Amino acid sequence: MNIYSQKKRWKIILATMALIIISASIFYTNLLVTRFANEERTRVKVWAETVQRRIRMISYNESFYAQISKQERERVELLAKAYRRLLDGSDNEDLTFFLEIISNNNSIPVIVADEKGQILMSKNLSPGEDTIKQLQGELLARFSVYEPISIQYSFQNKEVLYYRESRVFSDLRRVLDDLVSSFLAEVASNASNVPVIITDSTSRKVIQFGNIDQKKMQDSVFIQSQLALMAAENTPIELNFLDYGKTLIHYKSSELLHQMQYFPLAQILIIALFLLIAYLLFSYARRSEQNQVWAGMAKETAHQIGTPLSSLMAWIELLKMNPAKIDGIDEMEKDIQRLEMITERFSKIGSAPILEPANLVAEIEETIDYLRVRSSKKIEFQLVVLPSETIIIPLNISLFKWVIENLCKNAIDAMSGSGKIKITIQNEDDVVKIDVSDTGKGIHKSDYQTVFNPGFSSKKRGWGLGLTLAQRIVREYHKGKIYVKSSSIGEGTTFRIVLNK
Repeated sequence: MNIYSQKKRWKIILATMALIIISASIFYTNLLVTRFANEERTRVKVWAETVQRRIRMISYNESFYAQISKQERERVELLAKAYRRLLDGSDNEDLTFFLEIISNNNSIPVIVADEKGQILMSKNLSPGEDTIKQLQGELLARFSVYEPISIQYSFQNKEVLYYRESRVFSDLRRVLDDLVSSFLAEVASNASNVPVIITDSTSRKVIQFGNIDQKKMQDSVFIQSQLALMAAENTPIELNFLDYGKTLIHYKSSELLHQMQYFPLAQILIIALFLLIAYLLFSYARRSEQNQVWAGMAKETAHQIGTPLSSLMAWIELLKMNPAKIDGIDEMEKDIQRLEMITERFSKIGSAPILEPANLVAEIEETIDYLRVRSSKKIEFQLVVLPSETIIIPLNISLFKWVIENLCKNAIDAMSGSGKIKITIQNEDDVVKIDVSDTGKGIHKSDYQTVFNPGFSSKKRGWGLGLTLAQRIVREYHKGKIYVKSSSIGEGTTFRIVLNK
């Protein structure tokens, strides 16, 4: 088992463990959120039931007040009739009963004034009112709720009797109004943090609201949207008040509950973001370390090759000086030139290469010619250019030839020394596509990406660095792409290189 198979196996194990841990954490968090949500809904339900009970109590109080109000009006009307009979009665009529009604009046305020509003007599007035001598302004308004009674003594003298509801009844009205007002305020600012909007029967006029941002409540569109959400979640509570009329209490679950419902999703996103950042940081650190290893290894290799290469060059020069012609000197010289190019290639790894305009087709043809002489006669090379023309693109010639050599050598190894290598060049508008196909044993689809990793090799010998170097040269130095276009087991593989023009 090679290092990448082990790596893949460990990745699966670690991913499974991480998935189990994350799933357990999310499950437990979701369980807590569900418990909190149930408790929150229970509190809202209890709050709503409490409001209903308070409404029934207030309704009873208002019903009781309505009965008292009716009786109070009857008392006032009876007192008014007693005054009228007393003032308009004949001398023969027994007025004792009416005098008794009037004398027993200790709660209903009464004022007798002349035509000019001068107060002649008053009874049961509030402190401060009993010192006023002229019936006008606010005092007149308070005594104008009921129609006054005219008292005509003669053509010259006329007096008017004014009256209103009793102080006890007025105090009861104020207490009830305070009770209703405090009830609405308490409902709006409830201790359960339930968002509440109290409106009139049309749901357009807002009477009270609580646990909602005050600035947002100034927006009518926001109010209508909240009312729609509340009506969808809970049926509004209806109640009737004497002063407010029919009133609707709209409410929904607290904002905290709504936020907690999205907490598991937020937790998943945070964990995923953390894992992504950690993966990117570790990948960046690994690539940086690999780059340093690549550069150091390449420069050390170039240094090590340089020493024997200089010696070989000197020996070639000595052989050339021999009058006797020795066969193979020309080929030896080509190999030495090749070694010089290899040294140059290694020395450029880790440094920014210079790209210069070059004839892509000619450079690939030259590489094929060099490999054809040094390969088995059973290996067939074919170059196809579509369309057939000269293609000039920016290249680092020595490094790019290295890519073609590595792909061709891997193809020769995959074909076991017998087969066909076809290189197809497609010249398009913005890019040039180069396909290197062989008739070898093929690559499993699961290894399409792994073949470019350092150390990956299907051979018993070799470092597994050829395709890694090819990928580095194409991607980082030429800003292009290289990948496995297609492969079939037992039929062959096609690598594609895409270069920008």
